[in-house]
Amino acid sequence: MELIEVPLHAVAHSRAGDKGNRGNMSLMPYDPALYPLLAEQVTEARVLALFAHRGATRCMRYDLPLMHAFNFVIDDVLEGGVNGSLNLDGHGKSLSFRLLGLTVRVPPSAVARA
Repeated sequence: MELIEVPLHAVAHSRAGDKGNRGNMSLMPYDPALYPLLAEQVTEARVLALFAHRGATRCMRYDLPLMHAFNFVIDDVLEGGVNGSLNLDGHGKSLSFRLLGLTVRVPPSAVARA
């Protein structure tokens, strides 16, 4: 099967939130058929590496196969959290945009459907 490399935002949606110094991000493919491919490629290790520059220390991925979605919980990514950070985005709402910049390999038809 031919695969092309695209940014995650071409095939999925994400939302972000916070709990203290912990970021919480959902990831949902536009096409549920992409769920297994994303499960292989968007790993805890890749997501943790993506946020290492912010001091992230751990990433846990919760798979929600009946919803064709993932939930990532990333420790120490908010530079102290809402009340403790001088960061302009203390809630971490923009972190989902960084996640959606991660590249994945998908069939060309998946991008056309998205």
